[in-house]
Amino acid sequence: MALLTTSTVFPVSAEPPGASTQIRAEQWHLDYLKATQAQGLSSGNGVIVAVPDTGVDPHPDLSGNLLAGTDIITGGNGDGRRDLDSHGTSMAGLIAAHGQGKIGALGIAPGAKILPIFSSPPDGNGAPESLARGIEYAIANGADIISISSVGGSSSRLRQAIRAAVGADIVVIAGVGNLPRDQTVGYPASEAGVIAVGGVDRAGLHAAISVTGPEIDVVAPAVDIYSTSYDGRYSRGTGTSSATAIVAGAAALIRSKYPYLPAREVAHRLTATAVDKGPPGRDDEYGYGVIDLVAALTADVPPLGFESVSAPAGAGPSTTAAGRRPGDDGSGATARGLVTLGVIVVAGVAWAVVARRRRRSDDPPPRISR
Repeated sequence: MALLTTSTVFPVSAEPPGASTQIRAEQWHLDYLKATQAQGLSSGNGVIVAVPDTGVDPHPDLSGNLLAGTDIITGGNGDGRRDLDSHGTSMAGLIAAHGQGKIGALGIAPGAKILPIFSSPPDGNGAPESLARGIEYAIANGADIISISSVGGSSSRLRQAIRAAVGADIVVIAGVGNLPRDQTVGYPASEAGVIAVGGVDRAGLHAAISVTGPEIDVVAPAVDIYSTSYDGRYSRGTGTSSATAIVAGAAALIRSKYPYLPAREVAHRLTATAVDKGPPGRDDEYGYGVIDLVAALTADVPPLGFESVSAPAGAGPSTTAAGRRPGDDGSGATARGLVTLGVIVVAGVAWAVVARRRRRSDDPPPRISR
């Protein structure tokens, strides 16, 4: 399996942008995605994100958020908490780094836990069976989300593992691949039920490195992305790996705020609230658009099957209401959404709100829901 980010590692003592006191300012994607505002609504608490990758080195910015995992291949410490490459640690940081207050790297979901799985060697040429075993481990050990920042060949065991994860109500997210090495959307991003992630640059435009194709669901920042690395260092990477980890963090925010929301509805919230780019509606560069963290946490999104603007009144509750904990009325630290919560939302009205974000309401349902 080929890894999807090329990166540079900076020592802790390096001058900015490598120094820990400056790394936060270099994380441009946080402001771009309004991460601080989103984290006021949800931080990812209670969510476990499995990262099958090159392992995850214990970094000060991940202290307390890194669980004991496993080594699928030889060369680690036995629990996934060692990384000689930097790739896995970078992905974990983008998802769940807490940044030691304001001086270190910050992830999208700093309250989430990372389940590290060493399944890809530093050269990135792991076998599909290794990834399959990693996914099987994630299923058996309570993962709510699996973030896969690699592409490669499939096998019957890997296909079975991916489908088992989807069937177990786990949100599975994968990068689509990087040009020029990859020419089409790779596996497992091409598998139905997996959220396929492409990339955008600092201007919010299609990243030149990102593969295009009809399988793409959403996009996220993928260029000059700063995160954690091994030995307490930091890294800068470009590729759809980074975008994938960022979307995994977004899914963690949603799963934390709406713990009773099925995985397919978590994916639906991401696509339905994405900011449309390119031609109106879904397209092969941006999918349904750039993820919108705040909208994904607050918008009243009608459940799958009730997207029609002509749906009858009372057709079904929005996923905002359906995914809450019992007794949660959306007040206090929980977002109230776009309408008064606790009320059954007419699906047609709610979809009209979402349709304005996507520019048109007659798009086909997201590929991930099939």
